[in-house]
Amino acid sequence: MHCTVPGRPQSYGVLIIPREVFLAMSTLVVSKSEAVEQLARRGADLAGGSSDRILLALSGPPASGKSTLASAVTDKLTDMGLPAILVPMDGFHLDNQILRQRGILDRKGAPETFDASGFVHAIKRLKSDAEVAFPSFDRSRDIAIAGTIAVERGHKIAVVEGNYLCFNEEPWRDLQSIWDLSAWLDVPHEILEARLTQRWLDHGLSRSDAEQRARRNDIPNADRIIREKGDCDLSLRIADKG
Repeated sequence: MHCTVPGRPQSYGVLIIPREVFLAMSTLVVSKSEAVEQLARRGADLAGGSSDRILLALSGPPASGKSTLASAVTDKLTDMGLPAILVPMDGFHLDNQILRQRGILDRKGAPETFDASGFVHAIKRLKSDAEVAFPSFDRSRDIAIAGTIAVERGHKIAVVEGNYLCFNEEPWRDLQSIWDLSAWLDVPHEILEARLTQRWLDHGLSRSDAEQRARRNDIPNADRIIREKGDCDLSLRIADKG
């Protein structure tokens, strides 16, 4: 495994990083496949030493690659014989009608546009209860749908992904003590800007309109998430698509 840490000249060569080194690194630069392998192995180690459900949190700003990585880690854990389930945070979006009433529809995706207390409560149940139902988010219809993710007794690991899992504002900060392992996805700002603009281009907007939409809400929101980043066990930067 080839990995580097920004600001550190040494090379680590080909290795599986010991847990204490893995968690102590400021930012670990790896390929996607290496990140999946490391996170799945750490999740498996934790599951092997506990009778409780293990909660693995993947957090970061929008367009940082959380969903893709979380899905891959969940699949890897399942392939390793550990029943795992993916639990996205997006199902806790407040409905557009509520956002209109509050005058914040144009801020959708910001912390105040989620049912934050409901999410924190659900995560506490995810840790303590054998069975929990979570909502999901239908992007094609821009709505949350209740009870579509069924976490069952046999799910040994839950991989949770979302923008605010390591967010240092109330009530989100209460989550930090619940995670068994938390990872932050570190992405250069210029890459985030390009990805966030591309999202609007993919929705059919012109280049100028896409850039305006990204600058008006998405990029300020990403900056806020980065600025208010709380404690995470590790920080990952995905260096390539491998």
